[in-house]
Amino acid sequence: MSLNPLSQATTVSQNLPLSGKTVLITRSVGQSSQFTQMIVAAGANAIEMPALEIGPPSSWEDLDNAIANLSEFDWLILTSSNGINYFFERLIALEKDARTLANLKIAVVGEKTAQTLKKQNLQPDFIPPNFIADSLVENFPEQLAGKKVLFPRVESGGREDLIREFRKQGAEVVEVAAYQSCCPSSIPPSAELALQSGAVDIITFASSKTVKFFNQLAQTIFLDDGQDNQPSVVSNYLEGVCIASIGPQTSKACQSYFGRVDVEASEYTLEGLTQAVIDWVRDVGE
Repeated sequence: MSLNPLSQATTVSQNLPLSGKTVLITRSVGQSSQFTQMIVAAGANAIEMPALEIGPPSSWEDLDNAIANLSEFDWLILTSSNGINYFFERLIALEKDARTLANLKIAVVGEKTAQTLKKQNLQPDFIPPNFIADSLVENFPEQLAGKKVLFPRVESGGREDLIREFRKQGAEVVEVAAYQSCCPSSIPPSAELALQSGAVDIITFASSKTVKFFNQLAQTIFLDDGQDNQPSVVSNYLEGVCIASIGPQTSKACQSYFGRVDVEASEYTLEGLTQAVIDWVRDVGE
């Protein structure tokens, strides 16, 4: 006897690796759909709770000055898709285009960032072997001493350690705000209900900022006044929930705010994070 189509769909879903699991996704507003699709394709119930909003910096002045003097730089360092998108948005606003970068070498962190750059019809001159910013300095293809480096970055809370390492190697680093990230002002009702009811099995984090802002948002759910900023408070309400991180820097933030991290992707990409979550569910079930 054959199953009807609805029964077949249910059977297939039950055989998927994340079947029966509810995954909370904390990526930034407008950037969660791709990851959500991966998680759903693996059989999970995905709930989006954006813990990051991306927007323009408080001032374009520094970036505009850098763009006006691009010929002075040896390297352009791009560590995120957000940095690329806002940099080129401003380039166009100033009536310039990718040809302005003809004599400038470009380094990016990670294949996703490289793909974003390729949408501007540009190929990076250097991608570090590991998809993390720390690998950028360690494997840089030439001596940094005497090089002038332009680093468009998030306005606040960026990678100070990366800039220090470049300067330690003798590079002149000009860092300019290309975009800003901040904590959303509200929480989707579905995410709030899932957290309050204990329905969430796994929370995924793809950046340190999302960890910080999730902790901030979660306090408004679990604490009446939302004023207690002790890192351990929210973690008390996450007992039994798997905390999954995309990479080392994000894991450090998880440790700082929640006192633990249960899963870290071995490949620091969304695909790697998805696979890490699948492996964790499989291992727990064995």
